[in-house]
Amino acid sequence: MKHRKRILIVDDEELNRELLEDLIESFGHEPETACDGIEALAKLKLDIDLILMDVMMPGMDGFEVTRRIKEDHETSDIPVVMVTALTSKEDRLRAVEVGANDFITKPIDKTELRIRTASLLKMKEAQDTVKRYQAELEKKVEQRTADLRQALAEMAESQRRTYKAHLDTIHRLSIAAEYKDEDTASHIHRMSNYCAIIARGLHLSPGEVELILHASPMHDIGKIGTPDAVLLKPGKLNDDEWLIMKQHTTVGSSILSDSESELLQVGENIAKSHQEKWDGSGYPNGLAGEEIPLYGRICAVADVFDALTSKRPYKNAFSNEKALEIMKEGRGKHFDPRILDIFLEHFDNVIAIQKKYDDQ
Repeated sequence: MKHRKRILIVDDEELNRELLEDLIESFGHEPETACDGIEALAKLKLDIDLILMDVMMPGMDGFEVTRRIKEDHETSDIPVVMVTALTSKEDRLRAVEVGANDFITKPIDKTELRIRTASLLKMKEAQDTVKRYQAELEKKVEQRTADLRQALAEMAESQRRTYKAHLDTIHRLSIAAEYKDEDTASHIHRMSNYCAIIARGLHLSPGEVELILHASPMHDIGKIGTPDAVLLKPGKLNDDEWLIMKQHTTVGSSILSDSESELLQVGENIAKSHQEKWDGSGYPNGLAGEEIPLYGRICAVADVFDALTSKRPYKNAFSNEKALEIMKEGRGKHFDPRILDIFLEHFDNVIAIQKKYDDQ
């Protein structure tokens, strides 16, 4: 062998231990001795490569010591050679049952001992090589897994920041569309949260609720293209001005069109359809009933309520009671009856949002 191996000799007879020590040293290995099973089990911590185990020992015999060695996963790979004067079939079967790897009968033949120990040490060395390789592989896998987790965490954080920036951009764009209005950001917060209340009342999925919450602020983004003279006129619009005002739906959908972002796609849907009415009298396409996209129908209820209860250049804010009275008159005309009913059912939540984002 290229390297000295440590071989444990277990025998209660000192003469036998000394004989085996001399033989092991003559093979170029390092002998370690134990006078009984208890000492043998203790010395397994010395990185033993092979054990020469006497069978007939007082107290704990060789069979029991071998069984304990083989049951412990930390020592089960150590080859055990039973050194015994017993030659019966029953003894050999028992040795196999407890996990012994080989037998040498007393009196010991030097050549036989050398050949058997060399074979078992070679096997042990191969097992150790495999174990080292597995340990190194596990360490590499563990490190690569840790690196992968770190990379995934960084990627998730990057995507989180990107998504947050995406939402922030949309929010700021929505504010820009209504910047000339005194209400601005508060209206956007109230209206989008009203939409979320309705969406939850309709039992839409959490993902859909999230979509309408963040997409609904884009409903009036087309007002970027509406002249101030029309947008801020304190009185009633004439026919030409009304035509210009109505164009904010198509302008908004045009601004948001052809995006791969699902959020902007929903925003386009809402921008184009939130002014449609249940009875078909809305604009820009005169859609009626369920022809109107669901998100547009939800947004219509939320937007009108906030418009009625907010101050505008052409009117003062209505009370909640007056606003609800007006909206109930529009049930089945302006508004999807089911969506309006859900809005009314959850009006306590609406008031909570209204107070949270009160302009004052």
